[in-house]
Amino acid sequence: MDEELELGTELEMEMEESTEQVRGSGTLYIVATPIGNSRDMSPRGKQILEEADLIAAEDTRRSMVLLNKLGIRNKLVSNHKFNEYGKAKHFIAQLQEGKSIAVITDAGTPCISDPGNELIKAAVEAGIRVVGVPGCCAAVNALAISGFDLSSFTFFGFFPRENAERRRLLEKLRRGDTRTFALYESPKRIMDLVDFFIDEQADVRLCLCNDMTKLHEMSFRGTPAEVKEQLLAKGNYDKGEYAIVLEVGKDYIFNKVEHAVSPEAMLVDAMVKGRSAKEAVAAVLADENNSYSKNELKAASLRLKKLFGGEA
Repeated sequence: MDEELELGTELEMEMEESTEQVRGSGTLYIVATPIGNSRDMSPRGKQILEEADLIAAEDTRRSMVLLNKLGIRNKLVSNHKFNEYGKAKHFIAQLQEGKSIAVITDAGTPCISDPGNELIKAAVEAGIRVVGVPGCCAAVNALAISGFDLSSFTFFGFFPRENAERRRLLEKLRRGDTRTFALYESPKRIMDLVDFFIDEQADVRLCLCNDMTKLHEMSFRGTPAEVKEQLLAKGNYDKGEYAIVLEVGKDYIFNKVEHAVSPEAMLVDAMVKGRSAKEAVAAVLADENNSYSKNELKAASLRLKKLFGGEA
């Protein structure tokens, strides 16, 4: 009984402290929200959203659904990736006037492959207090249920779309100091990504987490080929969000530094065959051994033009 009373007192003190912080002047709160199940919203997070002067949301329409469930209204303003830089100045002015602002994303923790960084940087530079309110994060949740070695891991955000950039990232994963990586991918591209690993004969094991915390949550585990079979068996695999945990096989890791051919060398080799610089860029991009992106090859083409002159 004494332990229960002590715990109750601690919770009351935490709630009072939270209330004082929200009512204080110029505090920026980074508030994690549920990634699927609204019951995962923390009591502290809910109270801060209730008492903040403004709530800066990635997508006001999606956030409105959660806030309506929490009974919170008339505080939403947009803070998506297309207006983040311009809005940061506006929010800083509001904070300097003594208002408190809570930043939320569509789901999970802000700034983890979501908007929020520009505002936080601006707040820190302006000497404004920034407070994190922890909670759900899809990448961390996927790592926790993956069963892979988590003594160290790296988060890479969304996997690249172009195969050249994918190959480059895969090479980077193979050269890393850790074997475990967390990534995100769109449901519309999930099968394309699995096929990429199969085509590359990548010695990796995957844990694909779909619709975490929701009613029909599923995990797909195994080699890329095994995971593909599981996705096909599911049928509507192109629905819901995916968080991916990837473990690189021990024998697949690069054990020594290997020097890649420079982009300039690859372009010159293509141009020797009578191609223009533009045609050479296209040819190198189509080369299955290429690991450079289109922008990197264009930059290399410009460097060659400055060095030797001529058409680019």
